[in-house]
Amino acid sequence: MGRAEAEAPAIPQSRQQITLSFAPLVKQVAPAVVNIYTEKKVQQRMSPLFDDPLFRQFFGNALPPGFSRERLENSLGSGVIIRTDGVIVTSNHVIAGADQIRVVLADRREFDAHLITADEHSDLALLQVETRGEKLPWLELKDSDEAEIGDLILAIGDPFGVGQTVTSGIISAVAHGAVGSSDLNYFIQTDAAINPGNSGGALVTMDGKLVGINAAIYSQSGGNLGIGFAVPSNMVRVVLNAVQQGQKSIIHPWLGIDGQEITPELAASMNLAQPSGVLVNQIHSASPAGKAGLHIGDIVLSVNGKTVEDIDAFRYRIATLPVGSTADLGIMRKGQKLELHVALIAPPEDPPRDKTVVTGRNPLEGATLENISPAVIEEIGLHDIEQGVAVTSVKNGSNASHIGLHPGDVMVNINGKKIANVHDAMTNLGQSENGWRISIRRGDNVMTVMVGG
Repeated sequence: MGRAEAEAPAIPQSRQQITLSFAPLVKQVAPAVVNIYTEKKVQQRMSPLFDDPLFRQFFGNALPPGFSRERLENSLGSGVIIRTDGVIVTSNHVIAGADQIRVVLADRREFDAHLITADEHSDLALLQVETRGEKLPWLELKDSDEAEIGDLILAIGDPFGVGQTVTSGIISAVAHGAVGSSDLNYFIQTDAAINPGNSGGALVTMDGKLVGINAAIYSQSGGNLGIGFAVPSNMVRVVLNAVQQGQKSIIHPWLGIDGQEITPELAASMNLAQPSGVLVNQIHSASPAGKAGLHIGDIVLSVNGKTVEDIDAFRYRIATLPVGSTADLGIMRKGQKLELHVALIAPPEDPPRDKTVVTGRNPLEGATLENISPAVIEEIGLHDIEQGVAVTSVKNGSNASHIGLHPGDVMVNINGKKIANVHDAMTNLGQSENGWRISIRRGDNVMTVMVGG
């Protein structure tokens, strides 16, 4: 037998030899994917009179007896068992605000679950079910940095509540920003069919490992269009490690910088070989990156040796690192490549936030105000401002909601007096007799609202 003949691929001799089936893999991984059912109690108004200004003048924002009723809202999603003792990862938006969480295994056994922790930034949550010592099937986390475009994957979940469903496809993109529940905007993109109810389910590679948590779909009709997004498993590992270390909440590192995408035009003007990296355009005065020597105008090319293509990739790389460690930033400054060693710290609460819920007869009633600090900046995404007072939440039906106030708004002045802190805001609100003139900043715009006394 010649060498060429010996190395030639074998010709299939039967239909069984040419049949490709995911069945063995599905049998291996599907038992670790669960259905999640949640229940939430909400107050529902029974009369449109409540929105009438005259009615509100007498009753304020309280719902008088007989004008509201309690109803139950149900939702469904999916989850993945990642520890044999019953720790389950799912999407935070699947269980957010739930009063009761019920988990149904692939073999139809049901368990009550409680929330261990949730991370709104990554849209991940960890649940625990009581197994009474029984070991449950689980999936090992894969290093999502090893995932490559073109890799075969399976998406497993409970779309539309019809029961566990498996679809197949490939990884069609990585480091892809999308509109979804995650603030990080860094996803694994797949063409496997993902539909409502799949959120929190598993994206599994051919070696039977969990590479992502299905998070969102791109759709104009609510159905699958072949573009789905999953949170990378390395972010799941961050949340799990935090819990295993006894942390009660997930704290991501803060560098105190912001930047912009390197466009082809910018790359050409800066003599860059390709349009990749982050052009630093803002550095907070307390930034550890600034203290390490980062300058406005520097281009961040990598984090710990991993290339960052854009600002979303940069934020993701930092978010996967633990507070207390260091990050090596590869940068370019005036054509010269440098490396900076940056301490990764938790966002400081300086000044103290002085969280205050506004009450009384004034336009801001129902708004929660907080002094702006790096911690508040990270929570609500105010990367272009260092100090002042931010609106962090607005109660539905309140005066603040009726004048159009939104979370993330920044107080500029009240009746012409500048607002430097929460104390200033509360003092000036109470000094008006003839009405209020309130200016707020939203993004790049400043808006003024006039309200009579």
